[in-house]
Amino acid sequence: MARNLREHILQTASELFYRQGIKATGVDTIVKATGIAKMSLYKYFPSKDDLVLAHLQRSREIMRAHILSGIEARTSDPKQKLLAVFDVFEEFLETPSFRGCPFINASAEFAEEASPIQQAAAEFSESFRKMLAGLAQEAGIAETNAEELSKQLSMLISGAMVREQMQRNSKAMLTAYAAAEVLIEKSLADAPIDPATA
Repeated sequence: MARNLREHILQTASELFYRQGIKATGVDTIVKATGIAKMSLYKYFPSKDDLVLAHLQRSREIMRAHILSGIEARTSDPKQKLLAVFDVFEEFLETPSFRGCPFINASAEFAEEASPIQQAAAEFSESFRKMLAGLAQEAGIAETNAEELSKQLSMLISGAMVREQMQRNSKAMLTAYAAAEVLIEKSLADAPIDPATA
């Protein structure tokens, strides 16, 4: 029961934070939406910051699982996996409830470098980039080039999400996809030749 109540609080708060903004959503609003006593909320989350950090951790787990399952459902080809990431995000952008990237939003609201919320958002960004670098290496791109490509692709995706948040139906992710194809092909062309297959 306790776990269910904690999850109920976290899910409700996450929805409000994403829809309304973190700073615009007060504890009283969350308490009212969950239908529980304020003391019950503080039992599981001693402060609003604790709740926000739990929201970001939850969002991180959900987004990572969604990306990986989305890739798996689309292709097993290593090169196509990199492009499939863009397809997964295109679906995300097309949902009526899209309000931007929860991590970019949180980072914008808590811009102080020492903020734990800013740091949590930055950690997601870096973990996502590393995932892209791993996919690039699977596709046969050398580690140094894979690192550079992962930075480029993550910037394309982030930029497309911000663009779509500012102007709905901008098709920004499709533009990002086209740019990604060029960058991936260039990185593959720069890959060192394996003497065993030459």
